Parts: sequence; C-alpha cells; structure tokens
Amino acid sequence: MYKQLIINVTEQETRVALLEDGTIVELHVDRGDDSDIAGNVYKGRVLRVLPGMQAAFVDIGLSQAAFIYVDDVVDNTFKDIERLFILGMDENGEPGEEEAAAAPSRERNSVIEELLVEGQEVLVQVAKSPIGTKGARISSHVSIPGRFLVLMPSSTHIGVSRRIEEESERQRLKKLVFDLRQDDFGFIVRTAAEGESEERIAYEMGFLTNLWESIQRKYKTAPAPSLIYQDLSVSLRAVRDLLIHEAEKLVIDSRPTYEAVLSFLDTYMPSLKESVILYDGSEPVFDAYNLEADISRALKRKVWLKSGGYILIEHTEALTAIDVNTGRYVGKHNLEETILKTNLEAVKEIAYQVRLRDIGGIIIIDFIDMEKKLNQERVFSAFREALKRDKSKTHVLPMSEMGLIQMTRKRTREPLTRILCEPCFYCEGEGYIVSRQSVCYVIYRELMRNCRDVFGQRVAIRANPQVAEYLHREENNLVTNLERSLGKQIVIYPEPQFHLEQFDIFEISDSQPGHEKPLLPPASSNTR
Repeated sequence: MYKQLIINVTEQETRVALLEDGTIVELHVDRGDDSDIAGNVYKGRVLRVLPGMQAAFVDIGLSQAAFIYVDDVVDNTFKDIERLFILGMDENGEPGEEEAAAAPSRERNSVIEELLVEGQEVLVQVAKSPIGTKGARISSHVSIPGRFLVLMPSSTHIGVSRRIEEESERQRLKKLVFDLRQDDFGFIVRTAAEGESEERIAYEMGFLTNLWESIQRKYKTAPAPSLIYQDLSVSLRAVRDLLIHEAEKLVIDSRPTYEAVLSFLDTYMPSLKESVILYDGSEPVFDAYNLEADISRALKRKVWLKSGGYILIEHTEALTAIDVNTGRYVGKHNLEETILKTNLEAVKEIAYQVRLRDIGGIIIIDFIDMEKKLNQERVFSAFREALKRDKSKTHVLPMSEMGLIQMTRKRTREPLTRILCEPCFYCEGEGYIVSRQSVCYVIYRELMRNCRDVFGQRVAIRANPQVAEYLHREENNLVTNLERSLGKQIVIYPEPQFHLEQFDIFEISDSQPGHEKPLLPPASSNTR
C-alpha cells in the first residue's frame, strides 16, 4: 500500500492529510486554538478538589478548567505505579492486555484530598484536548516523545514497542537504553528506533533529558497558570510520527514549512530529506490530489454506498450512533443476500469514516437484521478486520441478537465534525426546525389570541417566503377562516430576510395611509 502525506499551510490553518493508495484516511487540522493541545505541559493552579469524585479542577489558562483524576496525580510515595507500567507498550504508549494484567498494582489508599489542595500549583500535561463542553483531561505524569524514545520522568521502567517483533532487537534496544541512561527515568523505545545506532539513541536520550530539565526550570519561575512546553506543530508531528512507517512521500505547499521540516529531519533522520517535496503547482495542493470532496463527504450525516445503500452517522453527547440502510439497493436474488451485501459494504465504509472523522468514545452500529448466525459472524469478522488499519485503540463487542455492534475508540481530541463545523443557528444544534405548517398554525393562534386588539381595517402578516406561499396555497382555508373570524382583510407579505420561523403581524388603518401598528411585541415575532 502506497502512503503519502499532504500538508496544506495557510496563515489561518494547517491541514495534514494521510493518503493510502490516493484515498485520504486521516485529516489533522490546526487553527492555532485550543482544539488540539494534547501533549502540552502547563503550570496550573488547583481550583477545586472533589472528594466525592476523587478528582479536581485545575486552571491551566484555558476558557474551561481542566480535569484530573486521582490516578493521574503523581504520588511520590509510589513511583512504580500501574499507569506507568510500560513493558511491551506500543509507540502510542498503550499496553496490551497481557502486560496490563501483569503490571504491579498501585496501592489504592491514596485519596485526592491528600494529594491536592485548593490553590496548589501543579505541573500537568494534557492527555485529552477539550471536547465540546468538557474541559481538558490532564495528568501530572508527564511524558515527552521524541523520534526514537518517549521519556517518562515519573517512572523507572524501560519498555519496547510491541511493533518491534524480533526478540534479539528488543533485548538490544532495552539493554542499550538501560546502559545509557544517567538518571532514574523511564523510557519507551519507539518503533522508529529499530536498527538505530547507539550514537543516535544516546543523542536523543540526552536531548529529552535536557528538555525535561528545561521544563522544570521554567516551572519554578513561571506564573500559574501558564504554558510551560508546547508539543511540535501539526506539520512536525506528522513528520515525527507518520513519515517513517506510515508514508513514503511528504508533499508541502509552503516553503517556510518545507524548510522547517528539512531542518527537523537534519537532526533526526537526514536520509528522509529526499522524500520531502515542495509543491509549486498552480492549483491548491488539496485540489490537485482530489481531497476536498472527500473532506466535504466526511462532514455529511448521510454517506452513500456504491451499491445504493447508505449509512447515517448521528453524534450525541454520550455516544455516536451509526445506522445501516439498504437505500436504493434492491439486490438480485433474495432478501438475506441483499442485506448481507449491504452490511459487508457498510463495514468498510464505517471503519473508514470512523478513522477519517476521528470519532471517539462509545459507538453503536445498527446493522440491518440478518437471520443467519453465520452471516452475523461474517459481518463481525469483516468489521474487526477493517479496523486493523486504525492506529487508535478500539474495543469491539460481538454483534448482539438485535443486530447491534458496540465498540469504543480512544479519543484524545475533538472529532473532525466538531473542528470544522458548528451548531446550526437555525435549529440550535437539534437537527430540526419548526415546519412551515406549524408556523402557519402559530400565526393563526397569535391572531386569535390578540384579535380583540385589532382596530385597523386590515391585518398584514410578514413571513418567510416559504411560509407566505404555504399560507396562500395549502393553508388558504386557514386565512379565509381568520378573515371571517376577525372581519378583517388579511394581507400576506413575503420577507426573504426572515428566518423560516420568524413572522411579524401588523394592523393597517385605511384612515391613516402608510401607518402600520405592530399587533405583537417584537419578542413574540419568533416561534421560539
């Protein structure tokens, strides 16, 4: 599979796309805000300790207070804690189930009120960026990633990425790091370190150790709250984390970023400089690689399948629901075969959309009901296989009798739809607005409620053109009944600038031409 990175840089934002055989599978967007601050280190101040939740709120200088659990607070009494047990961890710092089961258990007698007090200054790192109304999730277990190693100052363990499979190489790297380290710090050896020389490993160990000492010095003098250390830009993170094992080529459309990447590679991986290309085409780089259409498609609620079926993706506060439908696909032989083919096609699209949109948390997938148990198992196995390309940690439960698959996916930042979209100011994020017919009935009730205050010869209704047309046609009887009840002529004016739910009602007096008196106060002019 041919993989490449495409980086589009403007003054306002930077976009990094990972392509697999020409198809975009990941999109990272940085707009210089707080949407992706995972990895940043802050000096914070404890605002409130919550003994009932064994957690605390910490001010780190953002609009929302950050949140820290007791297990994420460094307890200097126990340095070898379960959370930092990293033997066998992969390059994302995630232990496998077998390693986690064998980890030394942390004593559970620590309580949050013994570790933190209100007003206390703490050094913390963002584990999860703010998502929606939830503040950032933070930890005082700081980890600093490099190209080959991850420094874990709060631990003493040395772990090796599980992606390095050859046992002799694992032992070589582990012994190398053990012999080279001068301080009692823990390290994760990342996949990129496979085959690297002692000199390069030693250089990065020294670099990370000096960086940690710099963070500690800055922490002592910086005010609280303040940013102490900022992770690499999205462009350099892509080079560090994706270029070696995820992509063969990197295309950048900005000369300053291109030069910054080359300088970064000079330090860490000079041999990769030939893989970096400066794009100088006449059309935008994302257009040249046909990416904009796929990005727009990733923001849609409905995603069509090639067969004619479709999936619906609905985001809620608690979970994401995905529904599979046959749509226009009617099949060729029998119903069970039609359903199976639709579900199998949906499996690939769902795994792709979950990865591209970076959907995290709880995900519930409602496949079309299948009668045969064998078909259910085929769909489940195909889904597990499709998720293997996703680097984020997932946990999938077998299909239930109701045709549902429940899964979780690790979430560290907001999904793509939250980054690129905002709640609809029409429906206030509900996904629905009041229908034209309902607006007509609201107008009717308002007029009947206020009919005794009408003294003019005519009544004027100003409404959205669609509502005005509905009153003239489908609800013409309603207007006729109103004229009969009020004994007044009703005149309807379309107002293009009005929201669909907005309307105004005026009385018109023939004795005072051009004079209009509002029948309703301004606050009553909207159905909301």
